[in-house]
Amino acid sequence: MDATPAPTTAPARHTSPAPAEPGPDGRRLPGLLVLVGSGLSNQTGAAIGSLAFPVLGPLGVVAVRQYVAAVVLLAVARPRPRSFTRRQWGPVLLLALVFGTMNLSLYTAVDRIGLGLAVTLEFLGPLAIALSAARRRVDACCALVAAAGVVTLMRPRPSADYLGMGLGLLAAACWAAYILLNRTVGRRVPGAQGSAAAAAVSALMFLPVGVVLVLRNPPAPAAVGYAVVAGVLASAVPYLADMFTLRRVPAPAFGLLMSVNPVLAGLVGWVVLGQDLGPPEWAAVGAVVAANAIGVLTSRR
Repeated sequence: MDATPAPTTAPARHTSPAPAEPGPDGRRLPGLLVLVGSGLSNQTGAAIGSLAFPVLGPLGVVAVRQYVAAVVLLAVARPRPRSFTRRQWGPVLLLALVFGTMNLSLYTAVDRIGLGLAVTLEFLGPLAIALSAARRRVDACCALVAAAGVVTLMRPRPSADYLGMGLGLLAAACWAAYILLNRTVGRRVPGAQGSAAAAAVSALMFLPVGVVLVLRNPPAPAAVGYAVVAGVLASAVPYLADMFTLRRVPAPAFGLLMSVNPVLAGLVGWVVLGQDLGPPEWAAVGAVVAANAIGVLTSRR
């Protein structure tokens, strides 16, 4: 899943209300459907954004995506940065840096190793956060299953792109940092104002990229359109969908359904981009998904 400034799984992109307590199935079903649609939108947005790589490169696509994310969050949260104290600005600025680095490393990894493998490696970030606080044997087993999946993905072979894999792991580390920083920002800044301010700062950091691209070689409208669609599908739609979902879906169901993002990424990469995964790669994706699913399903016991 490429990350957006909104709540996620074990990735808690904490700017929205906490996941709802279990409620009537009639109220829960729409939230579950929206959550699955959000994941599909996220991965489709990343795939469409990669179509602009030959013209804009991953850096240019991420720059446009940051602009879209900032516009959406500023419109929804309407932060008042002048009222922020130094204690509040510290984690907000760190969050902005991590947010930009996370998306840039993920999209560069997508360019090198494909959408499915890049998102699977990135998902290790929130999975590590979820398992690090656990003290049960089943969680240790989940960690071993996920580690086996990573070893399978990164096994030596002639076609292995270790730089791309390394960037996927960097995205995972950034996503883990993003979760922890979001918790701090959520405690220090009311509502979603902190995340909105971080998205705006991140967009300003990428502003020189957009200026250089336009001045050096004005991109074709189609390429810019792909990047904008990526920003909408991978930032705006997931953020708004998660705000809806977190009020209706219990935390375990939320975490369980978010774990299918690597599978969705593999399927979208195959259908949209023609990036077919072999049996070992699908087994590795399944191992990472299974590790998260088992951890979520057994967490209440």
